[in-house]
Amino acid sequence: MVRFRAQNGKRPDYILVFATFALVVFGLVMLASASSDLAKTKYGDSYFFLKHQLIYGLVPGLIGFWVGLKFYYQRYKKLSVGLIALGILMLILIFTPLGSKAGGADRWLGIGPIVFQPSELLKIFFIIYVAAWLSGNEKRKNSFWLGFVPLMFIIGIVAVLLILQPATSMVAILIAAAMGIYFVSGARLSYIIGFIVIGTAIFLLISYSTSYRWERIMSFLHPDVNTQSSSYHINQARIAIGAGGLTGVGYGQSTTKIRFLPEPIGDSIFAVIAEEMGFIGGALVVAAFLALVIRGLILSRKTHDNFAKLLLVGFSVVIGTQAFVNIGAISGVIPLTGMPLPYISYGGACGFYDDFGYNDKYLKVRLNPLKLIKNEP
Repeated sequence: MVRFRAQNGKRPDYILVFATFALVVFGLVMLASASSDLAKTKYGDSYFFLKHQLIYGLVPGLIGFWVGLKFYYQRYKKLSVGLIALGILMLILIFTPLGSKAGGADRWLGIGPIVFQPSELLKIFFIIYVAAWLSGNEKRKNSFWLGFVPLMFIIGIVAVLLILQPATSMVAILIAAAMGIYFVSGARLSYIIGFIVIGTAIFLLISYSTSYRWERIMSFLHPDVNTQSSSYHINQARIAIGAGGLTGVGYGQSTTKIRFLPEPIGDSIFAVIAEEMGFIGGALVVAAFLALVIRGLILSRKTHDNFAKLLLVGFSVVIGTQAFVNIGAISGVIPLTGMPLPYISYGGACGFYDDFGYNDKYLKVRLNPLKLIKNEP
């Protein structure tokens, strides 16, 4: 968490802290349920994934929280250029021998036995850079050549590197954050609308030119077609959500997570939540994210420092957009994206190859039953 001083100069914002920790704790509780069968089958330990989430997710997160609390946010402004340069360099290194492929995507960077996703760090670096850049010169926000073009240039570099991984949904999230920061900074609305139109056209062109992206869009538009292949994931997610009803089938009682639901500890964990906790449980998760985002935006209006304002807007938009993309995709509101649910899905700041089972065929099949349908007898 970036440190923003309250009016008395000392206290953090407790609403932000409470909403964040509520989501983290609830995420750990639901991960224990969603991962128990998979962990027991694979490792003989029902809490294997929970333990690894605690070690590689919660512990680094708490360390980052403490550092952010002690590190005065204005210092990030001076480091912004170096941070974005480091983020872009790490994205480039993914395509070198240091990069690691998992699930058909080049998203991981390996240093010895340790692997991590540079795009997760880039989210933070990118927001800091855009906020610092737009708050550093008042002329940039309304200038086409001094503001709009340079901003689009840096977005273009990052977008190309992410699309090549591929990580298209991450591009959409970062663009949403950049446009949110750009809008709040006071930029002309015509610039923002123009970029949205151009970006949408480019996104549709890229989607149409790559079969798997277009297949996801077609599965979204026609979920009743190809129910055993491209539409399998969304249909199983809908079955899980529908089975939960109002109050759910009970904690740990999900049946779709055992054999049918792809990525029950990752992209699809909200479907497990909805099945076990029902509409009420899912609504509470959405409410927690809304509280986090709305509080961040409220604080951005209260601060008199432009850099702090833009930082708060950027982080609020990223969290809100990623949560919407995950929940919307798994609920059938938008096409599937493969984007995890913040604070809740299995992941972490880093890990080891064996922790995630990237070299294990069985785990890949368990996480994605489509591969079992297509490739196994």
